[in-house]
Amino acid sequence: MQTNQLIASGAEAVIECSDHRIIKRRVSKRYRLPDIDTRIRAARTRSEAKLISEARRCGVPTPIIYDIDTAEYTITMEFIEGPRLKDVLDHNLCEEIGELVGMLHDCGIIHGDLTTSNLILHEGRVYLIDFGLGYFEKSVEAQGVDVHVLFQTFVSTHDESGLAEAFSRGYKRRFAGANQVLARVREIEARGRYH
Repeated sequence: MQTNQLIASGAEAVIECSDHRIIKRRVSKRYRLPDIDTRIRAARTRSEAKLISEARRCGVPTPIIYDIDTAEYTITMEFIEGPRLKDVLDHNLCEEIGELVGMLHDCGIIHGDLTTSNLILHEGRVYLIDFGLGYFEKSVEAQGVDVHVLFQTFVSTHDESGLAEAFSRGYKRRFAGANQVLARVREIEARGRYH
């Protein structure tokens, strides 16, 4: 029997690896009443699993879900091996990210934490991971915020220019509402500058 190895710990969850599987466990929040805490963790566990599965059905590469345990607040899923895109990003990968996010938004899914740390390159394909902050929504504002977060990552983490443009090319190929969303991203950026 292989023991679980802790590979990441965040505000919402701990991530363990065991036998080429990832176990994501939502942690308790001491500031919440126990009854509310258990309901929130169970609901978020179900919601994240549903988002990952729905994204996969829409053609977006995501980990395969093996098990959901709402009593233990865990999702057991496929371990996606490979570098995070933050370490290997180029213009071609940005176009591919654009296509994947376009497919996601076309299906009414907001990732909620689109960063190059939540994208993994595995056997030549980009996989989206960590839907812990995701939700179902089709509004231009929500889609714009999703893309804005990614563009902020390009600026803060990657010094190469043209990444947003490469993303936009892929995004427009896969999502009919892309121009509207990209216009909203510019509005969101402007709001940030004037506040």
